[in-house]
Amino acid sequence: MSIDTAKGILGDATIAELEAGLRGTVVRPDDAEYDEARAIWNAAHDKHPALIVRCAGTADVIRAVEFARSQDLLVAVRGGSHSIAGFSTCDDGIVIDLSPMKGAFVDPGRRRVVAQAGLTWGDLDHETQAFGLAVTGGLVSSTGIAGFTLGGGVGWLLRRHGLASDNLTAAEVVTADGRVVRADAHEHSELFWALRGGGGNFGVVTSFEYQLHPVGPQVLAGLIFYPLAEARQVITGWREATTRMPDELTTVVSLVTAPPLPFLPPEVHGTRVVAVIGMYAGDPAAGEASVAPLRTLGTPIADAMGPMPYTGMQALLDPMWTAGAHNYFTSAFIEPTDDTLDAVLRHHLATPTPFSELHLHQLGGAFARVPVGDTAFSQRDASVLLNVVARSPEAAGFDGHVAWARDAREDIARHGRGAMYVNFTGEAAEDKVHASYPEGVHERLVRVKDAYDPTNLFRLNQNIRPSA
Repeated sequence: MSIDTAKGILGDATIAELEAGLRGTVVRPDDAEYDEARAIWNAAHDKHPALIVRCAGTADVIRAVEFARSQDLLVAVRGGSHSIAGFSTCDDGIVIDLSPMKGAFVDPGRRRVVAQAGLTWGDLDHETQAFGLAVTGGLVSSTGIAGFTLGGGVGWLLRRHGLASDNLTAAEVVTADGRVVRADAHEHSELFWALRGGGGNFGVVTSFEYQLHPVGPQVLAGLIFYPLAEARQVITGWREATTRMPDELTTVVSLVTAPPLPFLPPEVHGTRVVAVIGMYAGDPAAGEASVAPLRTLGTPIADAMGPMPYTGMQALLDPMWTAGAHNYFTSAFIEPTDDTLDAVLRHHLATPTPFSELHLHQLGGAFARVPVGDTAFSQRDASVLLNVVARSPEAAGFDGHVAWARDAREDIARHGRGAMYVNFTGEAAEDKVHASYPEGVHERLVRVKDAYDPTNLFRLNQNIRPSA
């Protein structure tokens, strides 16, 4: 069956030739598994690609890139498929699906792991925790390692060990012209610099090499819930407490609607609350004194903070972030002034669905000690990352939920510098992308784009446009 695309028709013979050169498989629109294969985590993006290439290894990625270029097809690259903006799918183009590539090779002596791009954080944590090691991973274990790392990588080890991208020591990349290069501090060093925070602009990263750190297997972690009536007291108290926290402790304040968790009183379910979430990445007993101030920010509804496996903390939020809902995120790096916190509370009171939330991510520590310019990720002096989440199980009314999130972001972002976190951004936003990198950093990213993808083949991302 021939396939119509925006650029013309792909004939059977052309597709057969592609498939013959693969160890993986090609999924076409008339295949029984097509609807399952095209689905991504965020149901807000319901796209119909012309082809999905499920890659078994780097050679398949090379073949898919060459085919896309020769046929002038729009390219979407998929790892864990969590892209909030829907960049892991497209209409009429080709999806290069890396999800079958799940190899992980741990070197416990050097504390390194080489991880293929189809792994999720749950997959990778399973391998590295066998040796008592970890690297900063996602806040939801089903998140793919690839897009997460390339955009920076904010997680529970951020203050102890920095971003995921700060721990990247090398990457294997298939470039737009079909070459395979190793990017590290010595080879293709400008590309390596750009991969650490510049997103998926520069090629298809097929494997990542990370520096690992001793973590777990037990950590002190969990959630503490407070009533809405004490929200101002809780978040201002949290702000003060963060100034004295050790690097081992990373926290997030979530302004949420209470889910029906068994340890929450039934009368609280469905009401607005404040949740303080945190993890102490050291000896759990030693962390009790550091966590203690979080327990007295107000009158706890429930305190579920205690020793647990590191992998348990990594998956703690998974039940609330399953696939198939409509999601929109938007973000800003802010300072938690009184005016900022007033705006956060005001928009929490206006959340349009029980699934819409505002998160305040504590930064600092190891994250802040990386000099600006050492990596493409540049917002090192911010103290808080705001994430505004509009989420709904169905499409009806979702546009209004998105409007709430955008309004909230613009209002609260007035108390920062306007920069966003590319991984928490629900649409292509070229103006905000530019604002997220200092001028010299953005210009350097453009030069790397010019060198490795001058035709902008890889443009389904928070795009750095080539200069041509």
